Amino acid sequence: MPDDQQARLRDRKRVAVEDRDTNASIMKMHPNQLMVSPETVRTLVEQQFPEWRSLPVRSIAAQGTVNAVFRIGDRLAARFPLESADIELTRRVLEFEMEAARELVGRTRFPTPEPIALGEPGSGYPLPWSVQTWLPGIVADNENPGESVAFARDLADLIGDLRAIDTRGRTFAGTGRGGDLQSHDAWMETCFRHSEQLLDVPSLRRIWATLRDLPRGAAEDVMAHGDLIPGNLLVSAGRLAGIIDVGGFGPADPSLDLVSAWCQRSRKSPRSA
Repeated sequence: MPDDQQARLRDRKRVAVEDRDTNASIMKMHPNQLMVSPETVRTLVEQQFPEWRSLPVRSIAAQGTVNAVFRIGDRLAARFPLESADIELTRRVLEFEMEAARELVGRTRFPTPEPIALGEPGSGYPLPWSVQTWLPGIVADNENPGESVAFARDLADLIGDLRAIDTRGRTFAGTGRGGDLQSHDAWMETCFRHSEQLLDVPSLRRIWATLRDLPRGAAEDVMAHGDLIPGNLLVSAGRLAGIIDVGGFGPADPSLDLVSAWCQRSRKSPRSA
């Protein structure tokens, strides 16, 4: 996949969801957002995958920022891109995500989704869509395991498992998290501009000017999930039960794995800070 497409994939922000049976409405997050109903999903399944025709279709209580997710029976989950885009570009992105997920299956002791099928546009929905296995568990956003030593060890084991996977000579491509800090200049400028009434932006600009020029160091790229935030970690009884949203799995700077610690630290910070 070309670098610009990989960058677009890696820059996506996702929010995982708790397993709950409901026909939840989808909050509009994009100006060109696509709305997907259970009825549309049911029709697409019946037309394109008749072997699943008898399975119930249920939307998920809380939707993500990138995909609308629907359960098909008890074992499958269908993911529908929410933002209108070019059909062929969307197909290539989904195929890239499925290939990344396929590479990861069985490579760590923690379950990850297995890609099952790629659906086509139809019944009023204009883009390709994907189907993968459903993993049980509650996302760490909803059951905070931050005080669990066992969970911390599980997460360290996961990162070790991922890094043990051969990069096969691949290196980070694109401009998203896990690469060159200087590629984030435009986004940081947007953040500074919108924070002028809230923060000491001149001081923050000076800090960023120093950070962006720091040498990367000698560490080579390693295989990483790409987005180990609480919403992508499944928890059961205070332990790591699975990892979802694995389409960004690939080579990256090892420091990217610190996002887990950063997220946990930010969740524990006082709201008034």
